[in-house]
Amino acid sequence: MKIVLYGTPVLRKVSKKVEKIDNELNETLDEMIVTMRNAKGIGLAANQVGIDKRFFVLEIEDEIKKIINPEILEFSKELIEIEEGCLSLPGIYKKATRPRVIKVKYWNEKGEEVTEEMEDLWARAFQHELDHLDGILFIDKISPMSKRLISKKLDQLKKMSAEQ
Repeated sequence: MKIVLYGTPVLRKVSKKVEKIDNELNETLDEMIVTMRNAKGIGLAANQVGIDKRFFVLEIEDEIKKIINPEILEFSKELIEIEEGCLSLPGIYKKATRPRVIKVKYWNEKGEEVTEEMEDLWARAFQHELDHLDGILFIDKISPMSKRLISKKLDQLKKMSAEQ
């Protein structure tokens, strides 16, 4: 699997709901985990590998989650600002502010509905990947000044994505 870069249209689309959890989807999820690990990431959304569907994978501290049709049910009022990066925006790291704790609902790879509370890195990664599925990139959440500072790098990535 190949990770698509900033400038690829699928990254700006709202992804479609998964209708069926089957062997093909599970094989794709497993391939995404390998791709994510090879890229040294902690999360990878389907649209980052060119698939227009609502699922992603996360791996933090050797725990893997396969997330299908995710939703955030509640956000904490407490916010944290931490530097973020993205496999579709290699070499770009900027501070982004997000809720520290979230309550989420999703389907796992077995087709079971899961509702759980996530905090800190899990919450940040979940929100980052869910944003991908909604066509939002972390650079959309940074200050205009920060965005201007990386504009040349963004232009380079757009050129590279056109060549993919």
